[in-house]
Amino acid sequence: MNARAALFDLYGDHLRTRGARASVAALVRLLAPLGIAAPAVRTAISRMVRQGWLAPVRLPHGPGYALTPKGVNRLDEAVARVYRVGPVSWSGRWHLLVLEPVRDRPRRERLRADLAFLGYAPLSETTWIGPRPSPELDTLRISADRFDATLAGDPRELVARAWDLDAIGRAYEEWLADAEVLVGSLPDGASDDQVFAVRSRLLHGWRNFLFRDPGLPAELLPPAWPGEKARLYFEREAARLLPAATAFIDQNMDGALDVFPHG
Repeated sequence: MNARAALFDLYGDHLRTRGARASVAALVRLLAPLGIAAPAVRTAISRMVRQGWLAPVRLPHGPGYALTPKGVNRLDEAVARVYRVGPVSWSGRWHLLVLEPVRDRPRRERLRADLAFLGYAPLSETTWIGPRPSPELDTLRISADRFDATLAGDPRELVARAWDLDAIGRAYEEWLADAEVLVGSLPDGASDDQVFAVRSRLLHGWRNFLFRDPGLPAELLPPAWPGEKARLYFEREAARLLPAATAFIDQNMDGALDVFPHG
C-alpha cells in the first residue's frame, strides 16, 4: 500500500467523521503501523495538495491538512460504494456520456481512470456508459453531452461488451482468498495497531474494486456472482475489526497523547 492510497483510505474511513482534518504529526503516527515512513507521508500529502484533494490548515497541535470540497465529494462517493448495502436497484435506463475528443494523452488517461472509478466503461473512444449517473461527474469538469436512455437489445450483451465480468469475478475470488489469509493472520489478543493495520489492508484491497466493478444490478450479473460473497465477507470483517481500529485512531489523534501517553 503506497502512502497516497493509505491517506485516501484514512481520510475516507476515519477522518471524514472527525472533521476531515488532522495534523501532519497525527497522520505520520496513524500510518506508521502500515510501514509508511514520515518522508513518504509528507511526499504523498504534497502530491494530494497539488491535485486538489487536501488543503493546508493551521491546527492547535501544529500544521495540518483538511479535505477540500473536491476531496469530500470523492470520498463520500467512494464510501457509499465501498460499504454497499444489499442489491443495487436499476431503472432499466443507462447513463451515456458523449465526450469531446481529448488530444492530450496524459489528460485523456486521467479522464479514463476517473470515469472508470465512477462506474463508466467505454463503448468507443468518446462514448461511455454507466448503469446510473454519478453525482461526482460535475467535479471532473468535462465537456460532454449526457443522456439517460433505454438501449435496444439485450442489456446483458451490452454489459459483456463494456465490462469483462469474467475477469472481475476472478478478481473477487482471488481477493476473498487473500482476505481470509490476511484476517486469519491476526493473533489472539492482537493490539489495536495490529488490528488497524489488517483492517486498513483489507479495506485497501476492497477499495480497488471501485476502479473495476461499476456496481451493476443483480439482473445483469451472472448467477452466483462472486462479488456478493466477497461483499458479505468484507462487510462482516470490516465491522468486526472496526472497534479496535477506531480505538487506535482515537489514541493517536491530535490531543489524544495527553491522555494516552506513548513511550
